[in-house]
Amino acid sequence: MNFEHITERVDQYYSDKIMTHGATARGVDWNSLESQNLRFEKLLQVCNFQTPYSINDYGCGYGALVDSLRIKGIPFGYRGFDLSQAMLTQARGLYPGLECDFTHEESGLRIADYTVASGIFNVKLQASDEEWKEYMAATVDKLANFSAKGFAFNVLTLYSDAERRRPDLYYADPLYWFDTCKRKYSRYVSLLHDYPLYEFTILVQKVP
Repeated sequence: MNFEHITERVDQYYSDKIMTHGATARGVDWNSLESQNLRFEKLLQVCNFQTPYSINDYGCGYGALVDSLRIKGIPFGYRGFDLSQAMLTQARGLYPGLECDFTHEESGLRIADYTVASGIFNVKLQASDEEWKEYMAATVDKLANFSAKGFAFNVLTLYSDAERRRPDLYYADPLYWFDTCKRKYSRYVSLLHDYPLYEFTILVQKVP
């Protein structure tokens, strides 16, 4: 299935955000820096920080994940991918270090130890839930294919209060995605749904 109509809308949505709010949490459509960092903390539980590693940031925005990686104090190689050129312009200005590389093309990504995706499955805009679910499934396949040791992603939860849900956002069934990842990618899958945001995080470890 061709998802170009979806990616074009997503590109425009996030380009508008970064141009309005700049390289801030609101510029990637988060409410606060604290919630953005909490999401990174959960996603990075997929990584082993005992040795040097490589990581793909799929939907990297302005590259804020790099700060969380540098704090760990372990050498890493980072490649960020984003649909929005406006996002990448900000990222390249903020993170010019040798360990960082940013690309607008999926073909610019290589297989890394880990791949993480934060927030890329939340804003469905005009897409139907079924169409977005198919798009999400195809993208999770890509996360798996780009990862040698493991991958992680987050998404809004179906357990969100019904009266608070927005029609332009996608609320996923955590049990469905846990089961899918368990059956399709690895025996070693974790579902994190115990933190104070209306979302969940899936961690998939590719253990030989």
